[in-house]
Amino acid sequence: MSGTKIDGLTVSSLVRERVKKATEELKSQGIQPCLATVLIGDNPASATYVKNKQKACAEVGIKTKDHKLPSTTTQAEMNSLIDTLNQDKEVHGILVQLPLPPQCSEFETTSRISPLKDVDGLTPHNTGLLSMKKAMLKACTPSGIMELFEHYSIPLEGKNVTVINRSNLVGKPLIHMLLEKNATVTIAHSKTKNLANVCKNADIIITGVGDRTKFTLTPEMISDGTVVIDVATSRLDGKLIGDCDFEKIIQKASFASPVPGGVGPMTIAMLLKNTVTAASMSKLGRN
Repeated sequence: MSGTKIDGLTVSSLVRERVKKATEELKSQGIQPCLATVLIGDNPASATYVKNKQKACAEVGIKTKDHKLPSTTTQAEMNSLIDTLNQDKEVHGILVQLPLPPQCSEFETTSRISPLKDVDGLTPHNTGLLSMKKAMLKACTPSGIMELFEHYSIPLEGKNVTVINRSNLVGKPLIHMLLEKNATVTIAHSKTKNLANVCKNADIIITGVGDRTKFTLTPEMISDGTVVIDVATSRLDGKLIGDCDFEKIIQKASFASPVPGGVGPMTIAMLLKNTVTAASMSKLGRN
């Protein structure tokens, strides 16, 4: 018997509907939610990501301000732009598309963004607040995963959750979000020994390696009824894939998310939600 497919497209559309209503409410109060996007260089994938985010904003009524910079942009020039956007009262969210060219520091760049406009939830201030259960703006992909758990009424309290990712974008924020729901969290990575056994003991697995040549989550590595969330994205023979073969995993899992169509749509939906949250915070005089 196969499990339930976690449909990120459907859940993300519900989030977008809520965001659209919130945007209309803010507009009625004289506040136009606005996201500033910053893209350095001409990386096709990054350009596509930014375009998709701008399109999603337009669909829910969020205004965007587009900033395209040459690949030769210096850290000083980047800092100057962020300072300008921090001071711009029309801008409620700032999104710097990663990765950055080698001459620009990801940490220095994201740290310079005002925590009140940090819609990616990556500033030291907001990551610190997350660990104290006080963050208003949280990392988008982990927030999207938590939204999926809530939508499908997947219980987390007391569950053994293994996260195969320790990045600032996914794994580390997830630790705090899962602990807040009283889950028991194990973080696995490339140095983890006996990873198959670790996975076998998990009630829920969230995997985000993104390289099938190094890791594949197989049905043999999970127990019957395990929940599997596949966060990974990579390409194999021109096809977008995750860390596991969905059609095989779903035969053993109770719930599983596909790639594409699982976590991916949720990431953009939560970005929209964060932008509206930031706009609401500005209404309260916190901008």
